Amino acid sequence: MADDLSFDVRPPARSGESMRVSPLVRRIVAGNPGPITFTGTCSYIVGSGKVAIIDPGPDSPGHIEALLDAARGETVTHILVTHTHRDHSPAARAIQAATGALVVGCSPHRSARPLFTGEVNSLEASSDREYAPDRELAEGDAVQGPGWTLEAVATPGHMANHLAFALPEEKALFSGDHVMAWSTTVVAPPDGSMSAFMASLDKLKGRDETVYWPGHGGPVQDPQRFVRALIHHRRLRETSILSRLRAGDRTIPEIVAAIYQGLNPALVNAACLSVFAHLEDLVVRDLAVTDGVPSLHGEYRPT
Repeated sequence: MADDLSFDVRPPARSGESMRVSPLVRRIVAGNPGPITFTGTCSYIVGSGKVAIIDPGPDSPGHIEALLDAARGETVTHILVTHTHRDHSPAARAIQAATGALVVGCSPHRSARPLFTGEVNSLEASSDREYAPDRELAEGDAVQGPGWTLEAVATPGHMANHLAFALPEEKALFSGDHVMAWSTTVVAPPDGSMSAFMASLDKLKGRDETVYWPGHGGPVQDPQRFVRALIHHRRLRETSILSRLRAGDRTIPEIVAAIYQGLNPALVNAACLSVFAHLEDLVVRDLAVTDGVPSLHGEYRPT
């Protein structure tokens, strides 16, 4: 949701087109544009000859064929997955069947915690529960090919199992949905956690990559400055939510209507989930209170 930050909104490429974006990296965008996916999911091919595919994308025959065509004549050794939303991981199965590559990366989907009142949000429902990697990668684990290394960087927040992948040969980071140049990331409980998301941003702020290749949209340039801006943006959003509580707003729809004026109606649900994530974090930090456990439909008050 592009509101307080300046975003790079240049389309990364036409759907299905293989574009070389660096000496080691090619990008192909899936044909799944939308208010959450922007121009579509970005899949990446790393290396030459023996290659890895990062975030193979949705179970779309056209996108799968585009990836296989782009790697024709090469050996796909690894398929890496940042997280298990259905716009990122399902194509791994078809590409593995066609190439014999190992599927590695994040753990299978499992909710970080139950959604307290039995509610189910749209992002939770969009999880790929059939994803089953050959090898789960933890912080610092790496896979390699000729001239390339991909190292796992744990970045929970958008999802509990979210990973980024560092490419040290180019000082690049494949940031999945954790950091994107076109929009702020949706953090939606129960699997999304604002406290984990902020901790992951703090972690990235201390790294030395010079470019991020995200799951949607164009590259993130000067990423440390951009990450600092994202942290500032989230703190401003937190301040706005607390201000609305002090002004008498008690429900999430009231807060969203006040602080997301002019929002695309298709993004209202995502905004509600993001505000819920902030409120959940504020309750844990004793800056807000609610009756019982935090709920998407609960009422909140300032402390």
